[in-house]
Amino acid sequence: MKEFFQAVRALSPDCISRAVTVTDGRFQGSRMLLSDGRIVWNSQLCNQNGTDKKPGGEETDAQDYEAFCRELALQWTKMPGCGIYETASGRIFCETPGGEKKLVICGGGHVSIPLIKIGRMMGFHVTVLEDRPKFADHAAAAQASEVFCRPFAQSLADIQGDADTYFVIVTRGHRYDQECLLSIAGKKHAYIGMIGSKKRAAAVKSAVIENGADPAVIENVYTPIGLAIGAQTPEEIAVAIAAQIIQVKNRKAGGSFPTEILDAALDEKNAGCPMALATIISRKGSAPREAGAKMLVLADGTCIGTIGGGCAEAEIQEKALLMLREGRRFALCRTDLSADTAQEEGMICGGMLDVMLELIHL
Repeated sequence: MKEFFQAVRALSPDCISRAVTVTDGRFQGSRMLLSDGRIVWNSQLCNQNGTDKKPGGEETDAQDYEAFCRELALQWTKMPGCGIYETASGRIFCETPGGEKKLVICGGGHVSIPLIKIGRMMGFHVTVLEDRPKFADHAAAAQASEVFCRPFAQSLADIQGDADTYFVIVTRGHRYDQECLLSIAGKKHAYIGMIGSKKRAAAVKSAVIENGADPAVIENVYTPIGLAIGAQTPEEIAVAIAAQIIQVKNRKAGGSFPTEILDAALDEKNAGCPMALATIISRKGSAPREAGAKMLVLADGTCIGTIGGGCAEAEIQEKALLMLREGRRFALCRTDLSADTAQEEGMICGGMLDVMLELIHL
């Protein structure tokens, strides 16, 4: 299973990927990873004996399974970004693996400092570009993942950008805004936001278009930056920017494999330690997390990630620990929060979660 997590981490964010788990039927518990319709990882292929033993003890024929996988690969465009998909051989759960989210902040001034902290709390890899040593030091002290102290154009030349990169331009003047925007407009990105008044932003956008930037890209730059919440202080502006980034990020299907889950699964300290991976595959009512939310449960009871907290998560944790003790490979379970239980948890009404548990050997 370690190879699966390595394959997820290696996926290009610029490709359309699907992680597929068979939830019932003949091949229950099998996994497959697709990227633009190609099978890049397959749980059956990891077995050197050519057969795979199901949780019930039956042996499945490798050739039949390979045919099943090839058929699924042909249907990849029909699969949901996250949810259940019905096939002739049983149901599968599809999800879109999300790569590490990267926040690139051009400028290390007063707005940048709280934005760095919020970005780190959101799980982003935060890179700050600043050409003034004093402000670069402030960004480092705010726990930015990395800080480049050199001219903006030089730093941006080393940043490739991809579909998981969010660019924020909060420099100290028009000239630097223009320099950054011209470079960023030619890169792949998930988001470009630029601080400044409408007049200042219009002047910068016009200048970069005159210098060869694609007008369609510039038209989609978020400026004035951030959600319109009446923000005034640097901290409030940072919150407005972060909220807008969250809004853009969550419009995209995916993100089902958080960095903290991948880090734990690939940490050499956990080598040889069985774990249970809990994934929400469907929900009803006011259950707090959406399908695709994950929690990794270690044998000592440590949990990494969350499927919503409260008594529902505690129940799944207990089931995962029991699964680890018994050595079962795969299970489906349901938690049903009654109205009374939901009220105790602070929820408006009851909710229901269907959760998939998988035993992981690393």
